[in-house]
Amino acid sequence: MTPQDQLAILKRGAAQIISEADLLEKLRQGRPLNVKLGVDPTSPDIHLGFTVALQKLRQFQDLGHNAILIIGDFTAMIGDPSGRSKTRPQLSHDQIMVNAKTFRQQAFKILDPNRTKTVFNGEWLEMMTFEEVIKLNSQVTIQQMLQREDFRNRMEREESIRLHEIQYPIIQGWDSVKVNADVEIGGTDQLFNILVGRDLQKEHGQAQQVAFLMPLLEGLDGVQKMSKSLGNYVGVNDEPESMFGKLMSISDTLMARYYILLLGEDLPAIHPMDAKKQLASRIVARYHSPEAAQAALNDFNTRFSKKDLASADLPVVSLEGVAPDLISVVVASYTQAFGIAKSRGDARRLIEQGSVQWLGEKITDPKATLSVAASGELKLDKTRAVRLAAEPRKLSS
Repeated sequence: MTPQDQLAILKRGAAQIISEADLLEKLRQGRPLNVKLGVDPTSPDIHLGFTVALQKLRQFQDLGHNAILIIGDFTAMIGDPSGRSKTRPQLSHDQIMVNAKTFRQQAFKILDPNRTKTVFNGEWLEMMTFEEVIKLNSQVTIQQMLQREDFRNRMEREESIRLHEIQYPIIQGWDSVKVNADVEIGGTDQLFNILVGRDLQKEHGQAQQVAFLMPLLEGLDGVQKMSKSLGNYVGVNDEPESMFGKLMSISDTLMARYYILLLGEDLPAIHPMDAKKQLASRIVARYHSPEAAQAALNDFNTRFSKKDLASADLPVVSLEGVAPDLISVVVASYTQAFGIAKSRGDARRLIEQGSVQWLGEKITDPKATLSVAASGELKLDKTRAVRLAAEPRKLSS
């Protein structure tokens, strides 16, 4: 494949490349490039938002380049300040290494483990003397560090910036020097850190790496980036039916972004519902199996296409401690079953627009209550339903 052909493939889905001309020049050298992706295992599981960068690394890998996965066992103890409004809580090294084990297992659902060089940055960072740390710090300025937007915002709000946070981009940049990276992949929030790496490479006589920035994937709400803390995520280790159902809940507009960023393809010119089922099926097959994907599709069709909720395997919601009004039940169902935080206003709108069905009957009165205790199937929207676990009771207004 020609360098121009490779570039055309690699550009798909990218948010920014600094610069395309530099990347093309490196591709023209006719050698495998060292392509770096650094990850901090701050939690044991990854979600689809993180797989966007892993997919791009796999793409480089399939084009014959060297995939270097840096596990930040040292940087994770600092905590990346990118996009953060406050200091991250610090983790112990033991916690990080436990997380790293499952993180690698999930990452290798995408990457070819036989063609991936995995290194821990503690291998070189833990060995540095204080004198070496001082020398490394002398190669950047405080003015450089305080240019980053999240630090500036904190200063304007008179919120603290801890000195160890300022070290983070320097250490990430040093990783690029140690592996002699030609390309570093990261989300758009990593631009500052990657540019520091370019500066340090120049200081040490290396060719500067290309900053290859990928978009931050929006979560299920279609607004904020996918995040566990926001509850709008799809986990790589989610159960097949849960993963399928979550993906079926995204908007048609968001579906086009998921196709390009998660599958590397354009949205097919078919009915939106069929396209969404195809998307959900392929992602479940990737992280579980084709058989699991087919079973999840069958379950979804049973629940919604055939409207046979009574025989479907639905998440169970307990109403213990939940107020009897329908709005409260809907809010609790989203939280318990799907980890999605719906406001009472959101629940009211779903009820008024006819999305909510109780035992197959559409309920449009937001003042409706479930008297005594309830058990049965509650449909929340087009793609989500739950089974309420309690004694049967009538719905009243």
